[in-house]
Amino acid sequence: MGKIIAITNQKGGVGKTTTSINLAASFAAMKRKVMLIDFDPQGNASVGSGITKGYMEYTSDQVLCNEVNIKEALVATTGGFDLLATNQELIVAEMQLLQAPQRELRLKTILADVVNQYDYILIDCPPSLSILTVNALVAADSVLIPIQCEYYALEGLTGLLKTVEQIRTTINPKLHIEGLLRTMYDGRNRLAVDVSTQLLAHFPERIYRTVIPRNVRLAEAPSHGVPILQYDEKSQGAMAYLALAGEILRREEMLAQTG
Repeated sequence: MGKIIAITNQKGGVGKTTTSINLAASFAAMKRKVMLIDFDPQGNASVGSGITKGYMEYTSDQVLCNEVNIKEALVATTGGFDLLATNQELIVAEMQLLQAPQRELRLKTILADVVNQYDYILIDCPPSLSILTVNALVAADSVLIPIQCEYYALEGLTGLLKTVEQIRTTINPKLHIEGLLRTMYDGRNRLAVDVSTQLLAHFPERIYRTVIPRNVRLAEAPSHGVPILQYDEKSQGAMAYLALAGEILRREEMLAQTG
């Protein structure tokens, strides 16, 4: 059975979408079958994966509203993964979803038909605790949290961890923290180093050893509609996301051996 990972942080601008796209591409480069769900009405993961907003035949809002099957809506990307694209119409679907019975289970029900066809399903969540994010957390096996090492990082993380725990205890007992990922890291910045040290002290078993650096090529890639591996495979950003994918795979292998 495939593993569903929700990539989320209630704080915006932390590298959530960048992580979603490039982790999907890195898993694909390692011969894993991957689906990326763009679940943010801004649609940045779709555009960053090369899908122009005006050329989306089917989008996530149509899937959520049961107008089209998810298998029909998926598109292949140059990054080697399948994408469920989105645009601002997802806002309308979100409003409709609020009135639906068992609204928090809609995405879980949709993914039940395809989860066994993938090794990983990644969900790029909106930067808010909306019904869309709740749907993602209910459907997911785990949560990957990108964190920019800055002043408010720990405060926002505390709130998110409480939300994950609430979902786990009330509706999705299998949900757990996949890992905490330090993003846009600059080792020359004293504050970034201090926050990173605090994260390691507070969450030694949850934080990834891999650190995503602040990297110009990584920031440029979305404007070209390709993951960093297609834009500049030798850049620090590309190497970092490949390292992250490798670290996740090794962790799973270790758990399988001990479990």
